[in-house]
Amino acid sequence: MFKVSVVVPVYNEEGNVAELHREIKEVCEKNQYVYEIIFINDGSSDRTEEICRTLRPLKYIRLRKNFGQTAAMDAGIKEAQYDYIVTMDGDRQNDPEDIPKMLEYMVEKDLDVVSGWRKHRKDSFMKKFTSRGANLLRHILVHDGIHDSGCSLKVYRKECFEHVNLYGEQHRFIPAILKIKGFTVGEVVVNHRPRTAGVTKYNWKRTIKGFVDMISVWFWNKYSSRPLHLLGGIGFFFTFLGGCCGIWSVVLFAMGKKMSNNIFPPLLTIFFIIIGLLMFVFGLMSEILVKTYFGTGVDASYSVKEITEYGEE
Repeated sequence: MFKVSVVVPVYNEEGNVAELHREIKEVCEKNQYVYEIIFINDGSSDRTEEICRTLRPLKYIRLRKNFGQTAAMDAGIKEAQYDYIVTMDGDRQNDPEDIPKMLEYMVEKDLDVVSGWRKHRKDSFMKKFTSRGANLLRHILVHDGIHDSGCSLKVYRKECFEHVNLYGEQHRFIPAILKIKGFTVGEVVVNHRPRTAGVTKYNWKRTIKGFVDMISVWFWNKYSSRPLHLLGGIGFFFTFLGGCCGIWSVVLFAMGKKMSNNIFPPLLTIFFIIIGLLMFVFGLMSEILVKTYFGTGVDASYSVKEITEYGEE
């Protein structure tokens, strides 16, 4: 018997939360799961809170303001108590009916993470175009081995999050982050439904934030344990350029050229050497910061105002 925590961040989804809760409850009871449903209200300004407080059973988390989907998801994951954690969007485009096959696939393949793949998306052309471009770039930089990291419908073993804190727009890259830590990741094709209520929360700002976080995940994947390898390598390159410019300056001087008329090579020599030394220093400082990071806890990027648990009526 599966013990499942279903985590759903919601933001201005008054037209979706009640029906989504009903669908999740129906799937869990039909499959005889021991379950909990966790809704995280990410600073909604509509009737989302009012409706959530009428739902049973429900663990309701209210953030003090709108901190973003990643923060809301992190807050819900930290409150999850069961062996398997299911995450999904609050707009009802993810289908709860896909949860059983994802759990079964996880157990069958002995995986730690199963990500949904919206193979046939019901989104606008621009949203699909942007998503495919981001997926291509993610495949080049991150190599997490899945087609659709942006799909919020995912299943995790609880132990995946024992030492993971999410921030920024990193909910898209959770499989990549966990794969870096050695967890196994798989993928299942899932149903994707058109939005029937509310409006999309995605915009160009979130796209840019997602790209920046992708670079962060790439850096963490490649150089999290030894940032000096990257920064020191860049420092060596600039120092090498400085040395070449120094040789150029010496050759010009040996040829009897007046340095007052050829000030450019000496200036480049000084500039490149200084930049190279600075990169080495930054690399050493980063090594110290990484050791500090791994040795201490990390403060949360959000603040929970209230956690209320509503049992069955």
